[in-house]
Amino acid sequence: MSFLVFVSMTPLGKGESVSKYVARVVDIVDKSGLPYVLTPMGTIIEGEDWDEVMNVLKKGFEALKEDCDRISITMKIDYRKGKKGRLVQKVKSVQEKLGRDINIATIQEEK
Repeated sequence: MSFLVFVSMTPLGKGESVSKYVARVVDIVDKSGLPYVLTPMGTIIEGEDWDEVMNVLKKGFEALKEDCDRISITMKIDYRKGKKGRLVQKVKSVQEKLGRDINIATIQEEK
């Protein structure tokens, strides 16, 4: 089975730039060993069961809660029995149906 979870944890009342807080959560996700994709608007994590993914998210929340009095959390969860590797496979499936590669954003340093 596979869980894909899109999550965005945003502290409120910490100013316009919250990247130092977001970085804390991303560090926890990265160290978890779960496959993930960081996007400008949130992070997509893939795990094999509910508890595995939710434990990582709980650790991220607890890290923010230490000095953030208010946190906005957005989550979208996609469960599918019997599938793995969907972070990549879902994109490949769309490309196959189009018959071509699509423009997938990559991080490029601005000059």
